[in-house]
Amino acid sequence: MIRFQHHTQFFTATNLNWLSCLQNDFHKQIVIEALRHRVKNNELTVNAFVIMPNHIHCIWQIHDSVRREEFQRDFLKFTARSILKFMLMNDDPLLLKLKVSAKDRKQQVWERNSLSIDLFTEEVFFQKLNYIHNNPLQPKWQLAVTPEDYFYSSAAFYEKGINDFDLLTHYKD
Repeated sequence: MIRFQHHTQFFTATNLNWLSCLQNDFHKQIVIEALRHRVKNNELTVNAFVIMPNHIHCIWQIHDSVRREEFQRDFLKFTARSILKFMLMNDDPLLLKLKVSAKDRKQQVWERNSLSIDLFTEEVFFQKLNYIHNNPLQPKWQLAVTPEDYFYSSAAFYEKGINDFDLLTHYKD
């Protein structure tokens, strides 16, 4: 496993008011591309992820050259702007529900205060890995029959060796 000063983390970001901003596969692809860009720039190692209709979960490790707070802020800011731009281009009715009365923005995709938890033990790492991969199977969602059937997840990478996203690093590496 790659070792950096930052611990491996479980990261969660939810859409504003739990709206399904990530229901659209193009919006999911924006998140994938943002992660891939950070991996290729050697800023991040991604061990696992799932993109749900209204939130994302990742297990990642931010590299030493990167400040965690800045990384998370910039990642969420970039994906929000890109998603909003795509929604605007496509006259998405969800845009109206994303209006906010904030000083620095008119619309907001992500809730403030995303969650980052350092994963200090293998036991907690595997608990979060299983949680991520089983998230699409929850009765509320029923997005797949098995974890590896849900495309926007790292489950197929671990279960079948399929690396469709070119951004994942196996936790054993």
